[in-house]
Amino acid sequence: MDLITQGLLGATMAQSGAKQHETRMATGIGFFSGMLADADILIQSSNDPLLNVEFHRHFTHSIFFVPFGALIAACILWFFLRKRLSFTRIYLFALLGYCLSGVLDAFTSYGTHLLWPVSDSRLAFNIISVIDPIFTLILLIAVVYAFKKHAISAARAGLLLAAVYLSFGWFQHQRVATIAEALANERGHAIEQLMVKPTLGNLVLWRSIYQAGDKFFVDAIRIGLLSEPQIYPGDSIKKFVLERDMSGLPAASVLSTDISRFTAFSAGMVATQPEQPNILIDVRYSNLPTTVSPLWAIEMDLLNPDQHAKYKLYRDSSKETREKFIALLLGKH
Repeated sequence: MDLITQGLLGATMAQSGAKQHETRMATGIGFFSGMLADADILIQSSNDPLLNVEFHRHFTHSIFFVPFGALIAACILWFFLRKRLSFTRIYLFALLGYCLSGVLDAFTSYGTHLLWPVSDSRLAFNIISVIDPIFTLILLIAVVYAFKKHAISAARAGLLLAAVYLSFGWFQHQRVATIAEALANERGHAIEQLMVKPTLGNLVLWRSIYQAGDKFFVDAIRIGLLSEPQIYPGDSIKKFVLERDMSGLPAASVLSTDISRFTAFSAGMVATQPEQPNILIDVRYSNLPTTVSPLWAIEMDLLNPDQHAKYKLYRDSSKETREKFIALLLGKH
């Protein structure tokens, strides 16, 4: 999730394991440690644009890296706090702050190497958006109250409420998946791959992507607790298959390797738009849940297969897009 929420979760975890007089120290240690896993964003290369995409949420987010990540955080903080806390206590709070960083990111749709090096698969449970203000607010209130009142119980209550909210996300995910499967059946489609994920900042409006045959079908599904589900049919696009669509591309070329890397990152949900055959898009993400207009993609130089592909962002924050999204979210589209 976003950096602030990661820090707040880390702070709440550290507060919950502190003694009353340690609450404020634990808050800072946990907040710093909770954000430290995302330092992998600094792994970049000007020669290889996909290196950052490949290593963000990689080994630093693995559950097996937790003791080492906490040790790094504790060593950094010990220089500032050695006169106020023992290294053992600093490490304990750092461990509590760091331990759920990868797990929280795995609950989103981006994907996290949670079990590396045992498994190199990106795990994404798709039950919460990468930014969710309600989830963040729950943790923020708990952290601030615990910090001001030295109330460890407030931190624990915040963690419980956060877990309940994530459980609600899982419940919504199951409901949306059922609707998406029924929709595909109505269309006479046999689903080969299905992903449903919440849209930005909420658990009401969801994006459904499924593969049937050689095409992806995208729909928006709005589902509240009391209201009837609303389905907004969206776009479809042909799936990109490297061996079929670029059979002449040398398998050992840099571009072929980059395409395979981007395809793995995108959970196999990649396509090229007919008007832009050199742009390979991640179908999972779009600015609107009904479209296949990409949020990010790679630009391929088909005439120079030994050059790295370029990573491109296509964020659209225009007023028109915002109004369309809000209309879908409110069920007024």
